[in-house]
Amino acid sequence: QVHLVESGGGLVQPGGSLRLSCAVSGLTLSDYILGWHRQAPGKQRELIASLSKSGKSPYYRDSVEGRFTISRDDDTKTVYLQMNNLKPEDTAVYYCKATSSSIYWGQGTQVTVAS
Repeated sequence: QVHLVESGGGLVQPGGSLRLSCAVSGLTLSDYILGWHRQAPGKQRELIASLSKSGKSPYYRDSVEGRFTISRDDDTKTVYLQMNNLKPEDTAVYYCKATSSSIYWGQGTQVTVAS
């Protein structure tokens, strides 16, 4: 059975940093495209970063380019999202997603950026 469990969210001041983790079980990370999505209140869920099966050529949404970094650890089966210089508009629920012939989502973790 596949499980994706996010952690690391919380309340942070503007300009601060957080590192989100997505612990994965039941699949091999290198067999999946791994992504982080977010959904702010009243808005659609959007893709903000993704990593190909090879782990190369990460994709970033323009609004997070240069501030967020996606990575994965195949040994611990964990996907990370390092978020720096956070802004109030980054406030959202953040979701981890694994995509191949099947799609799996985590339950989400809340990130709130406020002073």
